[in-house]
Amino acid sequence: MSLALSLCLLSILLLAAIGAPIAYAIIAGSLIYLGVKGQDLALAGEQMVSGMYDSFVLLAVPLFIVAANIMNAGTVSERLLKFCVATVGRFRGGLGHVNIVSSLIFSGMSGSAVADAAGVGRIVIDMMVKSGHYSRGYAAALTAASATIGPIIPPSIPMVLYALVSNTSIGFLFLGGIVPGLVMGVVLMAMNALYARRRGLPPESDIPLREIPRVTVQAFPVLLMPAILLYGIYGGVTTPTEAAAIAAAYALFLSTVVYRSLSLKAFYQILVESARPSAAVGLVIAGALVLNYIVASENIGVQIAQSLSGLNVSPLTFLLGINVLLLLLGCVLDATTIILVILPLFLPACRELGIDLIHFGVVAVVNTMLGLITPPYGILLFVINATARIPLGEIIREIWGFLVALIFALVLMIVFPEIVLWLPRLFGYAG
Repeated sequence: MSLALSLCLLSILLLAAIGAPIAYAIIAGSLIYLGVKGQDLALAGEQMVSGMYDSFVLLAVPLFIVAANIMNAGTVSERLLKFCVATVGRFRGGLGHVNIVSSLIFSGMSGSAVADAAGVGRIVIDMMVKSGHYSRGYAAALTAASATIGPIIPPSIPMVLYALVSNTSIGFLFLGGIVPGLVMGVVLMAMNALYARRRGLPPESDIPLREIPRVTVQAFPVLLMPAILLYGIYGGVTTPTEAAAIAAAYALFLSTVVYRSLSLKAFYQILVESARPSAAVGLVIAGALVLNYIVASENIGVQIAQSLSGLNVSPLTFLLGINVLLLLLGCVLDATTIILVILPLFLPACRELGIDLIHFGVVAVVNTMLGLITPPYGILLFVINATARIPLGEIIREIWGFLVALIFALVLMIVFPEIVLWLPRLFGYAG
């Protein structure tokens, strides 16, 4: 490792350790590298501008964020929950199942785990606690765990970012996330059913069966959004970025015209609140573009690939090792940083070992989502702590069982690649 690269990495670690935003730490470390190398510092700006300008797909990120915030601000979330209560609330531990199924459906609209947890999640936590059958910590932990499904089932902001660094098809990545997202939902529902049976919880839905058609009709425009997005992308009608714009426009149409629940003032506030996370993601992307240039200059990815080929490591062993590393990194780094900075290092090795990049990408995104609920950094734990006012200690005590269940689902995806690749291949993926 060269002196310039060593100083770059050391600077990033030190700045991050003292609390500097990771985007600023990456940019500062990259500038130090260029300075020590004697290269023009303007090269950093060139990499940022050219990388952003050439990546039309990045426009999907703020558009999906806006769509999620619009749905949370209107009555869309409430109508979705009524539908879930009517359909799965009648089973034992019903409100827990409602929590998970609402996340599965909402994930087909937002692509954001934080939006899921802060929107639908906040409402269903109150429902679970008020029922008297669930502790605050359990309700919050289940909400955090189910929110991780949000970026797995399409649309998915993390998969858009992975497509940027890996040059893979967003459409096939989205398809690859559908079955894994359902598997995550199934293991969480199994855990909730086990909890309900141990506690002897009764069914909780008081909505008679004859009311299900009426509730379904009321929620139908909401349930239609995932179908519109998927048909647009896989029917060849729209690009993923155009689908994101349609999602935002459709959410606005539902909230203002169909349900009449969004004022002009509230819409302005949504745009302001959406700009902040969009800008934060943009800064991380900008820093990652410069750092990826440095990584390419140092041939780090190629060196890793050559080292692994010399060791005769099997693809399965490599995947298991990388996922253990990602789980550890997820305790201290956010998902965006891992996807944009860490994953590109291993892409040449994946190609060398014959690992499918769609499979690797979906598995890696699932892994980084587990980092969102892993103490001490787990950002979803902090989001729910802030929005639901539930002590962090209570949430952490209950999160471990769900984390183990989701890790089991992750191992299944690693060992059985067809869980990820079956649907993309059904739609013509040749990988």
